[in-house]
Amino acid sequence: MRYAETDAMGVAHHATYPVWFEVARTDAMHALDLPYRDLEARGYYLMLSGLNVEYRRAARYDDELQIHATLGAVRSRTLTFSYEVRRGDELLATGETRHIATDHTYRPARLPDDLLTLLGLPTSA
Repeated sequence: MRYAETDAMGVAHHATYPVWFEVARTDAMHALDLPYRDLEARGYYLMLSGLNVEYRRAARYDDELQIHATLGAVRSRTLTFSYEVRRGDELLATGETRHIATDHTYRPARLPDDLLTLLGLPTSA
C-alpha cells in the first residue's frame, strides 16, 4: 500500500477501498475477456448504482495487499461484484458494488446476448 493511501496514523483511508475495488474489477473484466474499453466501444457504460464496504481490520502503510473481485449476480441490465481485501490469509475488508448498464446517453440499456454470455448469463434469460 502506498503512503498517499493512508491517514495520519498510517492506516488505509476508508475512501481508498473503492479505488482498490475498481482496479480489481477492471482486472476481473479483463479476465472475462471483456475489458471496459470494449464495452464502452460497443456503446455501453457500467454505472455505479451501489457501494458497500465492511471494514474488519486495519490495513497499514507498506502492507502487501491482495484485492480480489468476483462477478456475482448478472442480469440483463445489472451486474454485482464482490470484493475481498487480504493481507496474506487475513481478511481485512469485504465489499460489493452494483452497476447498471446504460447507453452513452445514460439511459438504462439491456446488454446484448453475446456480452451476457461472456458474463456467464445464458442468453435465454
